[in-house]
Amino acid sequence: MIDYQVYKFIHLAGILMVFFSLGGVVMHVANGGSRDNAFRKVAAITHGIGLVLVLVAGFGMLARLGIHWPWPGWVAAKFVLWIIFGAALFMIYRFAHHARLLWWILLALAILTVYIVMFKPF
Repeated sequence: MIDYQVYKFIHLAGILMVFFSLGGVVMHVANGGSRDNAFRKVAAITHGIGLVLVLVAGFGMLARLGIHWPWPGWVAAKFVLWIIFGAALFMIYRFAHHARLLWWILLALAILTVYIVMFKPF
């Protein structure tokens, strides 16, 4: 059995990968960059691997905590936010003219996610 702390470490590493790639892409696009750049593939791969690590380790932590279906509201909310962060890379390029706004929206969603994790309001 994998220890809870190992799952937590993998989960946090995945979160860092996701936000590192999203921050880089938002900054690139906000400064006038386009999809045609040499580092786009690396950012997308980092984002994708981070999402997988977050998902797998998150479910591992839930199993170690004995949380099963039906999920508590805070778990469902985190899953919805995971989907939003997964789609964010596409949204940044699709709505490049709103990249600066997306920076603040993603930051607000990240803070909301931290709030949900810490206080489990539902």
